[in-house]
Amino acid sequence: MIKKLIFTFCFAAIGVTAIAQEYLITKFGIGNDSTKLNTKAIQNVIDKAYQKGGGTIVIPKGTYLTGALFFKPKTRLLLQEGAVLKGSDQIKDYPFIPSRMEGRSLKYFAALINATKVDGFSITGPGAIDGNGLKFWKTFWAHRDSLKKLGKESTNLEVSRPRLLFIWGCNNVQIKGVKLRNSGFWTTHLYQSNNVLIENCDIRSPFRPVKAPSTDGIDIDVCKGVTIRNCYISVNDDAICIKGGKGADAQQLPENGIVEDVLIENCTIGEAHATLTMGSECIHARNITMRNCKVDNNCPILKMKMRGDTFQLYENITVENITGKCGAIIDLNPWKQFFDLAGSTQKPFGTIRNIKIQNVKVEAAKFGEMDGNPDDKVSGFLFKNVEVSTKTPFLKNRYQDVKIENVMVNGAALVVKP
Repeated sequence: MIKKLIFTFCFAAIGVTAIAQEYLITKFGIGNDSTKLNTKAIQNVIDKAYQKGGGTIVIPKGTYLTGALFFKPKTRLLLQEGAVLKGSDQIKDYPFIPSRMEGRSLKYFAALINATKVDGFSITGPGAIDGNGLKFWKTFWAHRDSLKKLGKESTNLEVSRPRLLFIWGCNNVQIKGVKLRNSGFWTTHLYQSNNVLIENCDIRSPFRPVKAPSTDGIDIDVCKGVTIRNCYISVNDDAICIKGGKGADAQQLPENGIVEDVLIENCTIGEAHATLTMGSECIHARNITMRNCKVDNNCPILKMKMRGDTFQLYENITVENITGKCGAIIDLNPWKQFFDLAGSTQKPFGTIRNIKIQNVKVEAAKFGEMDGNPDDKVSGFLFKNVEVSTKTPFLKNRYQDVKIENVMVNGAALVVKP
């Protein structure tokens, strides 16, 4: 037994030593020239670290231009103070490969930073990863405007653009102290990954002078055990979005699934489309808690997108100890964008149960709405100890099992209207 313990300890020590090995990219002929594309050279460093048993890829102070990078088992990323890993604005620098987008498994462009089945993967700051998304944003809006003139609607996938981070099938992930900026598409996409910590990160994309479309801060897609702590997020879409699949048969497909055991705490949410969103591609969200957060925006605190073409279950969700300024406390409404039953004769509906919004004190544009699709079912929905000042002092609500306890709006009891 003693020999076995010694062997186990030595093996662990070897693993730690391998991971601790640092690979400073400038020692491999990569210079601080923000105009030179370094994709192949940086990938060679990652591959070298992997071949030698693992290690940390270190980006020093300076700006380094690159296309898609693919991290391997036992490799990690460290961005030192003043370091910027800047994404190419040419889509050809992002391979078209098997991926996951908008609740479906499909081929799509790689992200700037990719990790697939890299357990223990980490990205550490204080440096920045900058998606350099301006060209992609302008192309997106030009395409959408051109179709609008023809009376047509553009989907998000019609203009090719990369995400910033895509982490797929990884366990025990840490993203700490890093700045995530200007993504061409979603900023941080976690898929089929468990035990993830995102801490002390600053995640931003602009609303002006050019809007950065669909740059969700953090998308949690078929994941378990995700903690988001002490982060600042301001993006031109949902700050934190729960996903997992869409379509009338989504719950039957193995690539889709539940998102559960998510904790969001001590974060500040700036401008966004919503602070915490269930959907628009989500089949089951359970045990989601957001607490001790500040909002400084004009969007809903909790947004529930109810798809008429997808069976959805949202349960055991708590939003508590929230302060600041927002657009609404709750926004529960049908989500009709890109509705598609794909020939199914089923009649999907949503189920919402055991939701608590409590200990909230905010200034809001309105209290909110709860008016989903006709067949949606809502039970065990509680508002408790909520204090709101607003020019629209009522809750629009069509559901019976909604409890109101000590909810004051402009100093008076909340008025509920059907």
